[in-house]
Amino acid sequence: MSDINTIVEELVKFREERDWGQFHNPKDLALALSIEASELLEVFLWKTPEQASIEKVKEELADVLSFAFLLADRYDLDIKEIVLTKIKRNAEKYPVSKSKGTAKKYDEL
Repeated sequence: MSDINTIVEELVKFREERDWGQFHNPKDLALALSIEASELLEVFLWKTPEQASIEKVKEELADVLSFAFLLADRYDLDIKEIVLTKIKRNAEKYPVSKSKGTAKKYDEL
């Protein structure tokens, strides 16, 4: 079993033990994901990247990933498949020959 599957299984087990599945509809999972991403941003607010607490980064990033994995699980999405598909699409939009070393968006290359 993959590491991602193990993580998702543990998240679902945690959720089900507490009967929280009733709250984990796709809309609320997406909202929670956005809120946790904002909390991750807050770790860096008014600081240089070096000043941010790595422990707080780990904690908030775990929350972001957890809600992302739970949302994928709710839609029965294969996390590995959707991420690899997105990487492939991005490789087509951002060929190395045009995008290396630049932060320009694909329609500006």
